[in-house]
Amino acid sequence: MTVHEITSYLEQWAPLTYAEDFDNVGLLVGDNTQKVTGVLVSHDSLETVVDEAIAEKCNLIICFHPIIFQGLKRVTSNTYVERAVIKAVKNDIAIYAIHTALDVKLDGVNKGLADALKLQNRKVLIPSKGSLLKLNTYVPNQNLNDVQNALFAAGAGSLGTYAECSFTYEGKGSFKPLEGSNPYVGTKEKRHSEVETLLQVVLPKHCKNTVVDALKNTHPYETVAYELTVLENIRTDLGMGCAGTLPKPLSEQIFLKNLKELLGTPCIRHSALLGKKIERIGILGGSGSFAIDAAKQDNCDAFITADMKYHDFFKGEKSCLLVDVGHFESEQFTKKIILEVLRKNFPNFAFISSKTDTNPVHYF
Repeated sequence: MTVHEITSYLEQWAPLTYAEDFDNVGLLVGDNTQKVTGVLVSHDSLETVVDEAIAEKCNLIICFHPIIFQGLKRVTSNTYVERAVIKAVKNDIAIYAIHTALDVKLDGVNKGLADALKLQNRKVLIPSKGSLLKLNTYVPNQNLNDVQNALFAAGAGSLGTYAECSFTYEGKGSFKPLEGSNPYVGTKEKRHSEVETLLQVVLPKHCKNTVVDALKNTHPYETVAYELTVLENIRTDLGMGCAGTLPKPLSEQIFLKNLKELLGTPCIRHSALLGKKIERIGILGGSGSFAIDAAKQDNCDAFITADMKYHDFFKGEKSCLLVDVGHFESEQFTKKIILEVLRKNFPNFAFISSKTDTNPVHYF
């Protein structure tokens, strides 16, 4: 298989369209057409990980964090980023990063910790906005069914647990074919009226190009009239963070003790204990202090994240226990999640879990 065949599946599972604007995701190093001999799945793609890929005869690294995050103005051996890129290029190893495209999936980054905590009734903590589009187009009645089917097949018309959703309204369209046109109906230089149906469908943003292509390829008119608008509706399956409920309430001390054991960390930072039972939990892997207010609004008894600053710990406001477990620790299950998805969909291909510990933080 090629790099493209493997990464294109990942992009169906975690579309890059939904990655944060500041992020750098997708194929960072290498050639999409390259034949893949083996895949190493890692948290980061440091030079030591590239060494591991060489030893394991893997020429594709799929990692969570992008090794190239900000633009490179030169490629020397002066930084850990440049050294990793140079070694990958020299050894024909491609590097693909998924990062925040996976952060926004309910079954993405936060799934591992949510599973470990056995959280029930999970929901997105901060649902994504602007991720849904509405398509309006006008179709001759006799072609309506063909166009609808093509749009549905391309990913339009799905809303939650419903598929093939659309709205139609019959009316009359008019147009005047000009010189140089090749009209499907009507005569050049004469205004023509046609009974048409207004067809409306909703589609996820990442399906935009596929849906528009399907419309143009199926619609009989030479020039297809259509409108695309961004909707303010939120998607309950997409967004930052996760919230859920423990199987049974725990004391704060038992909750923190269990959390340390689940994450295998010697140190957890937390805000002042509140003397209350912990039952509803918010999770946001990585740097998630921006979601403290969302966790409080969701009535979370505790919020687990990383990289909180001094003043962030005051924001619990005696209602929510804030827990900083460390950046790597909060995301450590991500590699396993990516591996499981790849192995399930490519059962006859070699996917290797990296054994390199890339956590840069150590405890004394």
